[in-house]
Amino acid sequence: MPRFPFSLDALHAFEAAARLGSFKHAAAELAVTATAVSHRIRLLETQIGKPLFERKVRAVVLTEDGKILSDAVGRSLAAVADAVAQIRHAARQSVIVSLTPEFAVQWLMPRLSAFQAACPEIELHIRAGYDLADLTGGGADLAVRYGDGVCENTDETELFRERFAPVAAPSLLARLGSDTAQWPLIHLDWHNPGQTAIGWNEWAKAAGVPLQNVQRGIRYSDATHLMRAAVAGQGVAIIGKRMAAAELDSGLLQPVRPPS
Repeated sequence: MPRFPFSLDALHAFEAAARLGSFKHAAAELAVTATAVSHRIRLLETQIGKPLFERKVRAVVLTEDGKILSDAVGRSLAAVADAVAQIRHAARQSVIVSLTPEFAVQWLMPRLSAFQAACPEIELHIRAGYDLADLTGGGADLAVRYGDGVCENTDETELFRERFAPVAAPSLLARLGSDTAQWPLIHLDWHNPGQTAIGWNEWAKAAGVPLQNVQRGIRYSDATHLMRAAVAGQGVAIIGKRMAAAELDSGLLQPVRPPS
């Protein structure tokens, strides 16, 4: 190595001592003795042919030549650190995940910090929407949808089974009477007509409750908007309990019991 005719260990010790202004502190950082740091810097000074530090009683001070070398070493190490960061970033694996908007907001986002801490090498790209994801054409690597678990040419895993129930804000719940015909209802226009939608007609049949004019009320096409409307006290909504877990646990929403 004709263009680098001195010890890398000595250069490492010099950089630490120059940055910290102390052989003792440099030794602690490098996990060696202060004597070892001093010997390495002496070797570097011998190889260069110039003194790099003025040795004082309680400190060491860079000479003018030492400052020139310290600046050059600092720039070089910064360039190496940038190169390593660039290499690490290039090595990160990108994964495209297709989700419905409500699943992304209500289920995934509260768990993302834990995932990123456990898998820092994976860079997620979140795609929210209701259309079927193109898993074979590169549109997404993973997708989460409501369904019956039957989808051709894919590997499927059931995350959980959702249970739907009517919920309302506590302020509205306190005012609801036993006459379900007077309940202010909020509806979700189910995004996939081919699936069995869980709405007010289905709930009324299951609960044995007569609902007159069941189609009345505000309608939303996004379940996240439906949930925010329920939290705001706009009406009673049929919502998946897993999707509304945070709101139910915090008391922002409460289950509505059918009148007996």
